[in-house]
Amino acid sequence: MENPALARAKKYLDQFEMGLVPRESEKTTKTSQEAAEALNVELGQIAKSILFRSGDKYGIFVAAGDIKICDKKVKSLLGGGRAKIAKPDEVERLTGYRVGGVCPFDIDSNIAIYLDRSMERFDIVFSAAGTPHSLLPITLEQLQKVTGGQIVEMQKE
Repeated sequence: MENPALARAKKYLDQFEMGLVPRESEKTTKTSQEAAEALNVELGQIAKSILFRSGDKYGIFVAAGDIKICDKKVKSLLGGGRAKIAKPDEVERLTGYRVGGVCPFDIDSNIAIYLDRSMERFDIVFSAAGTPHSLLPITLEQLQKVTGGQIVEMQKE
């Protein structure tokens, strides 16, 4: 029987008619490093999705797995308050996905989505697809379409 979170991700993607199909892995893909090893790709090709909170405002920041997201830029994009990574229970409550499988798509529209330019250097990146054993091969252009996300620069300058 298919995992409900993976089924939800697939159903959401189907509406875009782009042929986007998540891949399942027997190996865990919970972290960027594990995902890169499972797929035998560069760490940077893994599109990590992290939910940040600043005051009562949330945002999902999606970046290449090999970069550090700049706290000051997160703070600026979320309105200026101190930015923190959301706790696992907040992540699941707000996204419907558990940490290690958070898709940057099919998310509550009140949560802004930011896509880092660090992913532009790859033809294909791999985003989580609902479970810690699934990944979605996708272009940055497609990722922007399915997330409605804004492309930004998140690395330190």
